[in-house]
Amino acid sequence: MQKYLLIAAGGALGSVARYWVGSTVAGRMGIKFPYGTLLVNITACLILGFTLTCLGKGADPDPAWRFLIPIGFIGAYSTFATYEWETLSTLRSGAYFLAALYAVGSLVLGLAATWCGTALGDLL
Repeated sequence: MQKYLLIAAGGALGSVARYWVGSTVAGRMGIKFPYGTLLVNITACLILGFTLTCLGKGADPDPAWRFLIPIGFIGAYSTFATYEWETLSTLRSGAYFLAALYAVGSLVLGLAATWCGTALGDLL
């Protein structure tokens, strides 16, 4: 039962963080390009890479952290389906360059952020 409560708590925090980041960025940069979702996806990759690397280093890490952060928080904070929907919507609006920029930017920057998170975790 404890793991479900940890996942729920992490999920609540992740969904609120996602909304806050997305709406703050959209309010400042507009909605023509999904900057907020891009930032959420990139930071999620960074946090996930860092957390899983750090958790993997411990001889006997407390499993509670795995339920709280990677499963709960990141699971709610970043949704790949939103990325896909926004890419498709951008394509359907005829903004092919923006759709390609968003899709490729998410992939390349996400991979780089995951690598950076892993590198940060390796420093500890």
